[in-house]
Amino acid sequence: MQNLQDSSLPCAVFEWTVTNVCENNRTVTLAFTFKSGTGNKKEDRASLSNAKSFKFGISEGVILNHTICGMPCSYVISAQSNPVQDVSKCLYFDPNSDGIDPWFQLKNDGKFEENSDSSIPSMQGEMACGVAVKVNVKPADAEVIKYNLVWDMPIINFPLKKTKYSKKYAEFFGKEDTGLEISQYAFQTYNQWEKDICAWQNTVLNDSNLPPWFKAALFNQLYFISDGGSIWLTLQDDELSRLPKNDPRTIYGRFAYLESHEYKMYNTYDVHFYASFALNMNWPHLQSVLQYDMKDMIFKEFPTKITMLFDGKVVERKVPNTMPHDVGDPGEEPFILPNSYNIHDVSEWKDLNSKFVLQVFRDAWQTPDGVVNEEYLQDMYDACYIVMMNLLVFDRDKDGLIENDAKPDQTYDTWIMTGPSAYCGSLWLAALFAMTKMAERLNKQEDFKKFEDILKQGKESFDRKLWNGIYYNFDCSENQKKSIMADQLCGHWYLRCSGFNYEVFPHENVLSSLRTIYANNVQSFCNGNMGAVNGFIQGDQDEFTIQSQEIWTGVTYSLASTMIYEGMVNEGFKTAEGMYNSMTNMFGLSFNYPEALYAHKFYRAVGYMRPLSIWAMLLAYQKKN
Repeated sequence: MQNLQDSSLPCAVFEWTVTNVCENNRTVTLAFTFKSGTGNKKEDRASLSNAKSFKFGISEGVILNHTICGMPCSYVISAQSNPVQDVSKCLYFDPNSDGIDPWFQLKNDGKFEENSDSSIPSMQGEMACGVAVKVNVKPADAEVIKYNLVWDMPIINFPLKKTKYSKKYAEFFGKEDTGLEISQYAFQTYNQWEKDICAWQNTVLNDSNLPPWFKAALFNQLYFISDGGSIWLTLQDDELSRLPKNDPRTIYGRFAYLESHEYKMYNTYDVHFYASFALNMNWPHLQSVLQYDMKDMIFKEFPTKITMLFDGKVVERKVPNTMPHDVGDPGEEPFILPNSYNIHDVSEWKDLNSKFVLQVFRDAWQTPDGVVNEEYLQDMYDACYIVMMNLLVFDRDKDGLIENDAKPDQTYDTWIMTGPSAYCGSLWLAALFAMTKMAERLNKQEDFKKFEDILKQGKESFDRKLWNGIYYNFDCSENQKKSIMADQLCGHWYLRCSGFNYEVFPHENVLSSLRTIYANNVQSFCNGNMGAVNGFIQGDQDEFTIQSQEIWTGVTYSLASTMIYEGMVNEGFKTAEGMYNSMTNMFGLSFNYPEALYAHKFYRAVGYMRPLSIWAMLLAYQKKN
């Protein structure tokens, strides 16, 4: 069950229970204070702020109006009205002071002093306000105090100000008193939210075969869906008028989230490939609108020249008929200016195009009702065909297998791959298989035959050039090929998640590779307590580059998912558990998962998208059971 309206709401409800364990009556006051701005001192001091008292239905409190980067925003701090509780309001105090004035008011009377003015006029700088609830609690009794916070900022623009956007939630609550309406609605509805959340989670929480740590990790990892700089917008009328009626964006709008708190790019696609399971399994409509945005972006060209940091090469910002790396930087103009990534020329990357095809394939076959979504396939097919043809040019020796160009031309963007590689090769073969299934489903016989022939040739080349009898070689270079890559079966993983088995990669090869990875990258690294190191060679972590030495949290989860599919259930959960225990009990990063960990001392890119791939572990578990 999806409740997209309520999922879009910018609010939080806080329920406090005050229990009197004494023998006498007790009077207790609980105060909720908040300040204007975002914590950026310079911007907050420049903003104009004002506050006013309100009572709206069952909600009462203070509205704190201010601006963020010149855009109006209101914080609504509310208590739920209760005839046996005394609600008082503080319309202003200096958040940079010691807070002595509001504190003494609460200390002396258990409430804020009444003010004859119901509003505070606009002033420049930071402003704080508060709401307090005073209750009398009898011995051995309890009182419940309910607060909520709404952050109402319905219209936004990005720094280049090329257009204005309306946030999705504003569609449901009108244009007047929006924050007050949401505040009251939250008080009226949150009990149902709790029931719905329990119903959603209980199939996992009540499964005694799933380890407790996994249940916590699975649901807690969803913090990033809201805390990942996420934005959910309604399309503008002019854009809506150009879309066909069956386009999901006409109903569900546009959704984007950042690669990381530190890497400011929306919908970074090589990473979303892993993270997308969280959307596909919980909010498939949001995954769908993201895909439609990406599909449209494939055909576009942005000829502006930019210089790559890696090699100084000057390239087009966006080459037509290629997958974008991202839909833009919130510091520029996302959705209008894609590819804010400027380290490598992503038009030459060997994984992005395959990843688009595989996500289309997974989304079409992995549906809530189990019925293949042919309408979606029809809409996506031309884009899939074009990006595959664009990728085929990198099969320079015509053996059915694309080659890497002796540079970091994929998501491991410091790790050089030369010639055919296990990572990009497996994604390519899986995407070829996906194209045969899509072409067959849509009755495109010529395309089916074309991709089937390339796949047949590519499978033979992949086995001949990369299979060493135990695992797939990293690539075809002299120095690096023996590195055991944790992510070497990435293409196979996606086929399994799409409901297929060993049509491309032989069962015995898959099992042998997984056992090798588990013995080396997991068990022989940090005593199996850190997840899977990306590369392992000659009995130790691969020190070829910084990324070969890293543990990627999202890849550890995707690897664990693959193990579960292949019957290595204990090994899969143990692989992920070691990393989870370290993240939670040693590093304290449960709600700030980084992209990468190191064996000692360091981590990189906190608050990262990729570990949402933990949802693929649940998918594998469900399919096996």
